[in-house]
Amino acid sequence: MKSVHFRRIGIGLGLLLLVGVAMANPVPMQLNMAPGVTEVSNEVYHLHNLILWICVVIGVLVFGAMGVAMFRFRKSKGAVAATWTHNTTAEIIWTVIPVVILIAMAVPATSTLFKMYDTSEAEMTVKITGYQWMWRYEYLGENVAFSSRLDRDSDRIRQLGSGETPTLEANPNYLLDVDNPLVLPTNTKIRFVLTADDVIHSWWVPAFSIKQDAIPGIVNEAWTRIDEPGLFRGQCAELCGKDHGFMPIVVKAVPKAEFDTWLLAQKIDTDTAARTAALAAAR
Repeated sequence: MKSVHFRRIGIGLGLLLLVGVAMANPVPMQLNMAPGVTEVSNEVYHLHNLILWICVVIGVLVFGAMGVAMFRFRKSKGAVAATWTHNTTAEIIWTVIPVVILIAMAVPATSTLFKMYDTSEAEMTVKITGYQWMWRYEYLGENVAFSSRLDRDSDRIRQLGSGETPTLEANPNYLLDVDNPLVLPTNTKIRFVLTADDVIHSWWVPAFSIKQDAIPGIVNEAWTRIDEPGLFRGQCAELCGKDHGFMPIVVKAVPKAEFDTWLLAQKIDTDTAARTAALAAAR
């Protein structure tokens, strides 16, 4: 059994090495961040890797020096402790080097942070409102809005006493699907304005490197430009009540032409529903 288990782990790691770079959404047994599908998410990914390796080098040097000091110069080998207490040159070196390293890390990190908060020159704006326990999306200026909540199958199965047990084969996206995904165009700078109606929520989509709080009475901003089509998932990342774990996010990115067609269809549906409601009210 153990050999089978380790073989599966080896196969999983091999697959990750082969296709991990192309992954936008997290995958089982993933050992690193995913690069995502936006310019900012790629910068965050590379920044993470850079700082990770800097930390690895520092760790190897520090713990290596400690190991040499403890084993090569131990008392049992006849080592005699030095009697000096200060060394100005050494103190300058071990002060200047960390400062230089911190500055070297701060420069690209600050540049990325500025880019993450630059919502100027957006081509469209989507308002995101958090509710207990769903999201509402509004395409500002387009008269298109809808709610997005946990899909019916997941909601039915999760109920106590449902008698159903989800499986990976039958329910691969259990608790991760929604009834109405947020549809966005690719290669378009999209500005998000986020707020909440009741308690604090947090709209988090790892593939975009976006995690922004939605707070009642406050409007926060974020933005993205999606480089490739696909289905990207996220979650509410702020404890918001008993069903906090059942507020998935699904973003469907499509080419600009396909998005324009979808948006036109939504406008027609909205107009039809408004006329039907007006006629019903007039009777």
